[in-house]
Amino acid sequence: MTEKNMQTFFGKYLQKNPPISTEVYELKICKGKSLPFNMVKDHQIEGLLKAETGLYHKITDFPMFAGSKIRFNRPKPFDCICFNKASSFIIIWFYIPRAKKVFYKIKIKDFLKCKETAERKSITEEMASKIGTQIWI
Repeated sequence: MTEKNMQTFFGKYLQKNPPISTEVYELKICKGKSLPFNMVKDHQIEGLLKAETGLYHKITDFPMFAGSKIRFNRPKPFDCICFNKASSFIIIWFYIPRAKKVFYKIKIKDFLKCKETAERKSITEEMASKIGTQIWI
């Protein structure tokens, strides 16, 4: 199981349960007992925080091989996007094979507060359940 699989599951969930207002997400899968806080990179935290106050992002063009008309990805829906007052979340999946999928939706500021105050260098499922919302997929 990979974050690519998680993206598929979470995307299907969002299509069936669209948020009321704009939300942005960073998805993380954990195959152990805890996810190191540093798995959420500084640039990802910066992007999530900026989406709450104003973030412009250009969507990267897909590479084309010389003389080829074949694309390996879906066409992009538009060139760029600007977020303002978006709600930002870390989504963590503590993966257990063949078990019901439970994702934890944690506000970025709650995640950062947990990181600052935790006596450890990682977040456990128990910690995530206290600061986040469970999403059953």
